[in-house]
Amino acid sequence: MTDTVSPAAVAKVALVGDRSPDVVSHTRIPELLHTLAVHDRLVLDAYWIPSEDAAAEGAVSGFDAVWVVPGSPYRSEAGVLAAIRTARTEGIPFLGTCGGFQHALLEFARNVCGLTGVAHAENDPDAEDFLIEPLACSLAGHEDAVLLEPDSLAQTVIGAERTVERYSCHYGPSRHLGTLTGHGLRFSGHDPQGQVRIAELPGHPFFLASLFQPELYGDGARPHPVIRGLARAAVDHAAGVSRPAAV
Repeated sequence: MTDTVSPAAVAKVALVGDRSPDVVSHTRIPELLHTLAVHDRLVLDAYWIPSEDAAAEGAVSGFDAVWVVPGSPYRSEAGVLAAIRTARTEGIPFLGTCGGFQHALLEFARNVCGLTGVAHAENDPDAEDFLIEPLACSLAGHEDAVLLEPDSLAQTVIGAERTVERYSCHYGPSRHLGTLTGHGLRFSGHDPQGQVRIAELPGHPFFLASLFQPELYGDGARPHPVIRGLARAAVDHAAGVSRPAAV
């Protein structure tokens, strides 16, 4: 008699962003989640939540993971920031990619560091204090190396000290980075010139944000390790299992 392996718990995942058929990552993400279910038995029941809807109280509280997907400027900055705050404060596994990375830093700066006046230059070009502003050299359509910090969640999930990733962005973090790290955020991935590319939150079950887009990895047939890491954390959350986020 052959033993059968039962699938893992089904995890509810909130995909926060303004879904569009013209955004490549939005078309890839459902395919990647299907692949995880077929090959890894990591079953994710995904719900798209427009940025405006994410602003409602408790909009993502019942989910097992929150992924703020690319596609900025979002129709509602407030909605995206509310979803990120809920994931951060309620211990819900979180992934932010491209615009999701930028807004994860913005949420932390405002709500943890008290930098209430900092802004995203794409959303508020007339602001006086930018946390996120145009990159000196646009990364849209480029690949570049990312160097990962030892003993970080990023290195644990990716399983290497160096990776090459794809980007589709014009904006990145600039000022106040020392204040963010002083309040507990960790910048665990940098490009070879030392520019921040990954952020994570130690002590959280899974909180990872990347300026690169792991959903654009390869030809889309195999999920990037970061996406697989989020899926495992989501399934653990659904099953009520608590695991350390990093070694």
